[in-house]
Amino acid sequence: MDFKLLVTVFGTVFAAEIADKTQIATLLYATNAPQSRLTVFLGSALALALASGIAVLAGSALSHWIHPRTMSYLAGAAFIAVGVWTIVRGV
Repeated sequence: MDFKLLVTVFGTVFAAEIADKTQIATLLYATNAPQSRLTVFLGSALALALASGIAVLAGSALSHWIHPRTMSYLAGAAFIAVGVWTIVRGV
């Protein structure tokens, strides 16, 4: 196992996920007193694990046809596009 890659992926995903809308939704579910905190945790953890699994499979499949550097550029462009879209929508 590549520990450097593990730490890099963990840090990147953790920073991206903390305080985003899915985390806020999870927080709101956990504040509902009758709800089991364990159920909320398991539901959100399983959802993130499934989404991450799909991303890994998609990335692996795409890597056969698209060069990793091109994928990095596409991912960067997608992040910029989402940022611009968010700013434009907020105006």
